[in-house]
Amino acid sequence: MKPVVFGLGTFFLLCLGFSLLSSHVGTAHPVPGETEAHARFVDAVKKLQLGYGWRNLTCSFCKALFIIVDVSLGAEINEERVARMVAEVCVKLHLEEEGVCRQITELFRDDFIRALQESFLWPSEACGVLLGPDCGHFDIYAPWNVSLPAVPKPPVSPPSPPQPGSPRDRVLFLTDVHWDREYQEGSSADCKEPLCCREQSRHPPWLHRAAGFWGTYSKCDLPLRTVENMLQNVALAGPWDRVYWTGDIPAHNVWAQTRAQQLQELVTVTRLIQKYLGPSVTVYPAVGNHESTPVNSFPPPFVHGNRSSSWLYDTMAEEWRPWLSPQALQTLRRAGFYTEQIQPGLRLVSLNMNFCARENFWLMVNSTDPADQLQWLVGILQEAENKGEKVHIIGHIPPGLCLKSWSWNYYHIINRYESTVTGQFFGHTHVDEFQMFYDEETLTRPLGVAFIAPSVTTYINLNPGFRVYYVDGQYPGSTHLVLDHETYILNLTEANNRTGAEVSGPDPNPKWTLLYRASEAYGLSSLFPSDWDGLIKTFLADDRVFQRFWRLYHKGRGSQPCLDTCKTATICFLRSGRYDDQRQCAQLGVSRREMARAIREKTLC
Repeated sequence: MKPVVFGLGTFFLLCLGFSLLSSHVGTAHPVPGETEAHARFVDAVKKLQLGYGWRNLTCSFCKALFIIVDVSLGAEINEERVARMVAEVCVKLHLEEEGVCRQITELFRDDFIRALQESFLWPSEACGVLLGPDCGHFDIYAPWNVSLPAVPKPPVSPPSPPQPGSPRDRVLFLTDVHWDREYQEGSSADCKEPLCCREQSRHPPWLHRAAGFWGTYSKCDLPLRTVENMLQNVALAGPWDRVYWTGDIPAHNVWAQTRAQQLQELVTVTRLIQKYLGPSVTVYPAVGNHESTPVNSFPPPFVHGNRSSSWLYDTMAEEWRPWLSPQALQTLRRAGFYTEQIQPGLRLVSLNMNFCARENFWLMVNSTDPADQLQWLVGILQEAENKGEKVHIIGHIPPGLCLKSWSWNYYHIINRYESTVTGQFFGHTHVDEFQMFYDEETLTRPLGVAFIAPSVTTYINLNPGFRVYYVDGQYPGSTHLVLDHETYILNLTEANNRTGAEVSGPDPNPKWTLLYRASEAYGLSSLFPSDWDGLIKTFLADDRVFQRFWRLYHKGRGSQPCLDTCKTATICFLRSGRYDDQRQCAQLGVSRREMARAIREKTLC
C-alpha cells in the first residue's frame, strides 16, 4: 500500500523536471520555451519548500514539469545523464532514502520515458491522469464508449433466496499475498525506507520495534513461512469447490525488483498453492499490479519486444496450465485476461485491471479500452446471456478505482448484463469493503455489488487474512449469487507471543481463526445487492453499526473511530462502483476534492 507504491511516474516526473531545470543536462543551449515553465516551476517549489511530499504535488507544478519534460525529450537529452540527475534531486529534496532514490530512477527510466515520448497528452491531460480530474480534463465522462449488441435487455427478476438444503459452493478467495523474501525477524519495524522488517531496515535512534516471527503490525510484508502456514490452514479447512486468487505476489520493495525475482516469486507461490490444495482444486488467478516490474507497468499488446509484458504472461501461462484451458491460456498470453467455464451454467471472467489503472503510465499513450478488454467482455457476457449462463468476474483493482472512462463503461456493462453477472470479486485495497452498482437511470435500484476482500499481507498495520465465499451451488435454476462470506485472520499478537506455555516465543503452528461472518455481524438474511444497500442506509442511521464495520474493515485491528469526513467519504466510496460519481456523494456532503483524496489513498497498494 503506502509510500512508494503509488504514482511512481509522478515521482519520476517531479525529479526529471527539477533536474532539467537545474542543470540543462545533455545540451549546451537553453531549452526552448523554458522561461515561462521555469517561472512556474520555481514558484511551485517555493510554495512546497523542503517539506515536499507526493501528496502535496500541486496541479500547476505538475503541468510545468510536463511542459519542461516534453520540450527536453524532444531535444534528445541523454536519458542516462537525466536519470542520474533525477536521483540527485530525489536525494536533495529528501523524497526518499538515498538508496531508494537511486534505484527507483534507474528502474523506471526507460519504460516511463518511452511511454511519455509516445504519449499524445497535453500537460493538463497528463496531470489529470496523475492527480485526478481537478487538474485536467483527460478523463471526462465518455470520451470513449464500448459498443453493446442491439439485443434488448431481458426483463429483470429480483433474486430470491434458494430453497433450504440447496447446494452451496465454498469458494476460497486469496489476494495481496506480498511475500517479502528479505523479511527478517528482529529487524526494525520502524524504518525510514518505504518497506520495513528487512535486514537492511534502518530505524530512527529513538524508536525500535522488532519484527515478529510471523509478521508485524507496521509497513511490512510477510515472510514465506506465514504464507505457507496460511496454505496449510486452508488445506485443513477444505474441501474447496474452487479458489479465486487476485494477484499481488511480490513485496512492496518496488524500487529494487528485477524480472527474474518477480518470476521466481510467481513460481514459488503458485507451486505452494498447488502443493497444499492439491490437483483436485481448480484455482482461477487474476493479474495484480505488483506482478510486473516496474510496478504498475503493463503495456497494452501493441507494445512488442523487450518492453512488452510477454515475459510475465508467458510464465503465468506455463505455471497456471494445470488450472486453465488452452483457450484461456491463449488470451492470458496476449494480454493477461481470460474466460473459463467453471461448471454447467457458470462462467468465470478474469480481467486484467491494470488496463484501467491510473498508475499504469503506459495508458498515457492510449487509454481507450486497452487491449479491447471491455469490448471482449461484452462479447463474453452476450454469449453467456444467450446460453443462460451466469458469470463471475474476478480482478485485482476494484472498478471504482479505475480511470473514469473505463470505470463508467464497466458500470454500463454491469447495468446491461445485471441478470448475467452474479458475482464480482476484487482485492488491492488490503481492507475489507465493497462497492455498489445501481441502475443508471435513477441510481436508486441496487443491481450489483463488487466484493473487495482483505489482504493476506499485514501491509500496513493489519492482521493477515483471507476470505471464504458461500455461493448458491450447482443445480437447475441456481442464481450463483453470494449467499454469505467469512473472513479469517491470523492474530499476530497471539501468534508471535505465546502465553501460558512452558516455552515463551512465537507459536510454532498458529491457527487462523474466524473474525466474522457477514450475515451474523450485520444481521443480514442474505447478501444480495438490496441487502448491502440496506446496510449502507443503516450505517447512516446507526453509527454503532458503522463503527463495527470500520473495525472489521481493518481485519479486527484496533483503530480510531471513523467520524465526520472519514465516515462520509467511506460511505461515498461504498455507494459508488464507478469513479468520480458525484451524484452518489453530493447528498452526503462529500466534495469532489475530498473524494479524490480518499480514492488516492486507496490506490497506493
